[in-house]
Amino acid sequence: MAVICFNSKLIHTSTHPQSFSCNPSRSNFNDETSALLKTIRGKRGKRTSTSSFVVLSTHSNPRILKPNLRSPYGQSLSPYDSDDDGEEEDDDISEDESDEEFGEDDESEEDSKSLYWEKQSKPRQGNRGKPKTLWEQRSSFNGVSIKGTNSRMDVRIGKRSTEEASFEDYDSNRLEEMGSVDASVKRKKKTGNSTASRFSQLSEELDLDEKWIPLLDYLTTFGLKESHFIQIYERHMPFLQINVASAKERLEFLLSVGVKHRDIKKILLRQPQILGYTVEKNMKSHVAFLTDLGVPDARIGRIITAAPSLFSYSVEQSLKPTARYLVEEVGIKRNDLGKVVQLSPQILVQRIDNTWNTRFSFLSKELGAPRECIVKMVKKHPQLLHYSIEDGILPRINFLRSIGMRNSEIVKVLTSLTQVLSLSLEDNLRPKYLYLVNELRNEVKSLTKYPTYLSLSLDQRIRPRHRFLVSLKKAPKGPFPLSSFVPTDESFCQQWGTSMDSYMAFKQNLLLKEFANKYQRKG
Repeated sequence: MAVICFNSKLIHTSTHPQSFSCNPSRSNFNDETSALLKTIRGKRGKRTSTSSFVVLSTHSNPRILKPNLRSPYGQSLSPYDSDDDGEEEDDDISEDESDEEFGEDDESEEDSKSLYWEKQSKPRQGNRGKPKTLWEQRSSFNGVSIKGTNSRMDVRIGKRSTEEASFEDYDSNRLEEMGSVDASVKRKKKTGNSTASRFSQLSEELDLDEKWIPLLDYLTTFGLKESHFIQIYERHMPFLQINVASAKERLEFLLSVGVKHRDIKKILLRQPQILGYTVEKNMKSHVAFLTDLGVPDARIGRIITAAPSLFSYSVEQSLKPTARYLVEEVGIKRNDLGKVVQLSPQILVQRIDNTWNTRFSFLSKELGAPRECIVKMVKKHPQLLHYSIEDGILPRINFLRSIGMRNSEIVKVLTSLTQVLSLSLEDNLRPKYLYLVNELRNEVKSLTKYPTYLSLSLDQRIRPRHRFLVSLKKAPKGPFPLSSFVPTDESFCQQWGTSMDSYMAFKQNLLLKEFANKYQRKG
């Protein structure tokens, strides 16, 4: 008795000692095969993925074999060949009978697939390069092919068996899944590579998260680069966690109130926290506060650009008390607050009480300046409250003293032109003073009458106008009038009776000569 198990594409045989073995020299192979083929042909045309068992006798009736069947090589396959036709025997096997004989067992389709893959994973050895024996060659029986190798037989019905078709479908689906997964991995890898290539420096410095990419891409539209992102991250680490939609809403609001597109980069570098400020609860209330101070709508964008940290201060607890202090303690009129804030927006975000008290005390003691003069200084140039006393204010006062000014004259100059305290000593104040006394033949006391002279450009205005009048022989023989430097170029030409074109041509040539001289000196 032989038990043949149909599982997927394989037939596993377990034989009785008196049963046949998978050896082509044994005649009882044909008995077993005949019964096997008879059973299979009854199942032809019905696909199933289940495993089945067939119990065959070693003395099977030879009539169930189809007659006159030979191999492609002309060799007889069984000693039981006869002229009787077995087609009626085949037709007698109905699908119902076949279902009973090939009953389903408990093994599932997944188990069959597992068995197939297990079989496929085993290495094949000893077959490559060896000629096939007769037993390893295929024989055809009306579309049924039998292949036996050692302990297994491969039975294929027609062009492809039921189990083979099932596993081919499985292979196809499996390959599609693997291809889909592989494509997904490739896409992710490609995305990662693309991100790494676009933000390579940032990836090296930070553990770059893919979730940050939309925000980074959006911010690059404002001119920000990888080095800028690193700076921003060092100043404010949470900025990368901000949702890109929220960032767009906040930056678009800034643009709507007058901030220029090119200034967004500057704002983010100075105050990256601004991306976290909400529009409704924060930004709108601060803009409304500036409007209440008297700042025109056209200037609000410039104030935000100059002092973006404004949004980090509470309107009620910080900004309004500062404005109130400027009015009540410093003495600035309420109507002038808007002008003061436009000149120096930083005045709203500093400790105004400390800065005012220290500078008021210094100017009062050092120069004997009265309070109203100091208030005028602050009103005209509120940046005074930001300047360092030791490194900024005192050195310039000492310079004015060194050229012969008394304290009262210094107070007069500073009250009229407080920005003198912001000018460079070596590159601005000293060269203008030397040109005043050596070329223009003026005295220092003239500066008290025309302190504006110190704020004008020596290269662009003072020297060209003086040299032009000298070339026309229209310059006064005595001290050159400083009033000639104050009006515009057009007014200057009208005042001295010359054309604008001739003056501009002279000025251009003079600038080129001076540039050439400076270049030669540096060389």
